[in-house]
Amino acid sequence: DLLIEPRKTLLSALRDQIGMTGTKEGCSTGDCGACTVLVDGKPTTSCLVLAVQADGKEITTIEGVMEDGELHPIQKAMVKQGGFQCGFCTPGIIMSGVAHLDQNPSSTDDEIRAALAGNLCRCTGYWKIIEAMREAAKEMRRRNRRKTTRKRARVS
Repeated sequence: DLLIEPRKTLLSALRDQIGMTGTKEGCSTGDCGACTVLVDGKPTTSCLVLAVQADGKEITTIEGVMEDGELHPIQKAMVKQGGFQCGFCTPGIIMSGVAHLDQNPSSTDDEIRAALAGNLCRCTGYWKIIEAMREAAKEMRRRNRRKTTRKRARVS
C-alpha cells in the first residue's frame, strides 16, 4: 500500500516510491516505450498512467518476470542474441515481448514486430531483438508442451 499524490505517474511511483528502477523514463510522452510495464497483463506506458489509476490492478515490472529464480526465456534470448547495446530500452522491450509471447508463442516475425512497435531503440537496429524474440518463442512453446504433457500424465 502506498500513499500517493493524485498527480504522480505510475512510473514515478514505481521508481521513486517503491525502488523498482528497472522501468526507465525515456520521453515522458508515451512514444518510446522505455517505461512499459504490464498492467493486468497488458503492456502499458507507465509514464502516461496515474498511479492512482493502477489501484487494485496487477502491475508487473521487469523485476518480476523471472520464473522460479531463472531469467525469463526472453531475457535469456536477449543476452544470447545480443538484442541490446546500451540497455536503456531493453526492459520496456522485454515487457512488451512477454505480454505478446505469453498470448501468442507461435508468432511470426511480422507479429513480433507489430507487438514491439511502441518500443524504440536507438542502438540495435532491431534485428537482434527480433531474433531473440523468435528464440524465446521457441523455448516458450517447448515449455508449454512439457507442461501439457505433465498435466496429461497426472490425469491419466
